Amino acid sequence: MSLTAEHSIFSESDSLFMSQALEQGRRALPGCQPNPPVGCVIVRHGVVVASGYTQPPGQHHAEAMALSRLAPDLDELMAYVTLEPCSFAGRTPSCALALVSSGIKRVHVAMLDPDPRNAGAGIAILQQAGIAVTVGLLEEQAGEDLGPYLQGGQAN
Repeated sequence: MSLTAEHSIFSESDSLFMSQALEQGRRALPGCQPNPPVGCVIVRHGVVVASGYTQPPGQHHAEAMALSRLAPDLDELMAYVTLEPCSFAGRTPSCALALVSSGIKRVHVAMLDPDPRNAGAGIAILQQAGIAVTVGLLEEQAGEDLGPYLQGGQAN
């Protein structure tokens, strides 16, 4: 099974929401470093209900920040994340497990995390929990935003 989706499966609204996630990620700089400047938006019925970006090291990652801003008891949620959610716990808990616990039904990921501690493991956690995942939405733009992280190695 390929993790990268065909670009034709993405709608205009998918691209719009991922663009908003990319904007969130840009807000993370420079405070998030050495962690990557990741952004996340959570959508319900075509409306952004929460957003977040990577905080300084040891604080919330983008997904955790967005999840912390959600109203309780919302259903039918989708997340748009600029980098694969982390599968491991470091200074912060696993973002992939946090997404699973939240009840989110679908996650669009711009690109896989090359960090060998992750590298597809975050996607696998989501899929094993029954969450629909697509990878590759606005991947090129995400790669531009994440360039220094992608070239420099790992953080958490």
